[in-house]
Amino acid sequence: MTDDFRTPGPHVADAFAGTIGDMPPASHGDPVPAVFPPVHGSRSTYDREIAEVKDNVLRMGSLVESQIRAAIDALVAHDAEAALQVIVDDRQINEVQRKATAMIAAVIATQNPVARDLRYLLTLDHVSYELERMGDHAGSVAKQARKLAPYARIKNYADLPLLGERVAELVRGIIRALVDIDEVKAREVAAMDDQVDELYHRIFDEVLVLMRNDAANVEPGTRILFASHYLERIGDRVTNIAEDIVFLASGEVEDLNP
Repeated sequence: MTDDFRTPGPHVADAFAGTIGDMPPASHGDPVPAVFPPVHGSRSTYDREIAEVKDNVLRMGSLVESQIRAAIDALVAHDAEAALQVIVDDRQINEVQRKATAMIAAVIATQNPVARDLRYLLTLDHVSYELERMGDHAGSVAKQARKLAPYARIKNYADLPLLGERVAELVRGIIRALVDIDEVKAREVAAMDDQVDELYHRIFDEVLVLMRNDAANVEPGTRILFASHYLERIGDRVTNIAEDIVFLASGEVEDLNP
């Protein structure tokens, strides 16, 4: 299903609409603990389950980054078979996301986490949702690569490969921020999305000119525009994860892409 027709997932902060006000406010004098997973009564079982959930989410991030790079490589190489493999491999991301979601539900049901423990789990759940959608976008780029394969290259694909590389770097950066619950790093990665947006608009304008100047560029140009749109959407979802990390670290809900 395309992004435009899928119901968006709830932001992790929305799940705390009725309870976040009851949490102790974060302040310079009383900082939120930076160590995650949080302390919990039954340490052994809880820590093992949380570690497994986190490992699955991190694996999703690694798979998404690989899928983005593979989709761009297939596009540049005019390799329709490689593009098809990217589409098929999206199932791996879906499966890991289903596993992570089921595990989160099980931990909540059996361990009865509250406050920051629950916030941590819901953050991982929302991050897994965003990563799953990024995987779908990478698959959509691969679909455009298959359709673009029969056509001649037009002006180095108007920097589309560069856009793909920038987006893959954002995914890697936000996963590193998630590992350490690094608010500063999350903000830095979110700020880099502006570069992705700028590059996307530059590609859009350049491809429109190419299409106007030569009717033969209309079909391949359209595929490049679609692919660049999907990559730009991945950048937006990286920012969503950055907002989740900021919320997890500070308890503050903040729009990092106003």
